Amino acid sequence: MSHTILFVQQGFLPETRTYCDFESVDECMEGVCKIYEEHLKRQDPYNAMITYDICQLFDFIDTLSDICCIVYQNRTRTYVPHNKEWIKEQIYALLRQASFNSNA
Repeated sequence: MSHTILFVQQGFLPETRTYCDFESVDECMEGVCKIYEEHLKRQDPYNAMITYDICQLFDFIDTLSDICCIVYQNRTRTYVPHNKEWIKEQIYALLRQASFNSNA
């Protein structure tokens, strides 16, 4: 469990900046997926079933003005910053593990 703070800027205006904190990296990556799902709901509010693939999620992440996170490291008692590419790698690993667990 590593406290993680996610910073997101969806548009170019400073008002679109937000942050969320999570108890773990996995929870943070699930939070990124939820942000995308909320985006999809706003685009098509009458669609009860939302589906997407990882490429669409990554394309969404790439369209964000900025997204990054900082993860607390107990050993050094500091936060380590991570960029967009790292976030995508973590999401991929999380979804891959979830897929593996559901097939087991």
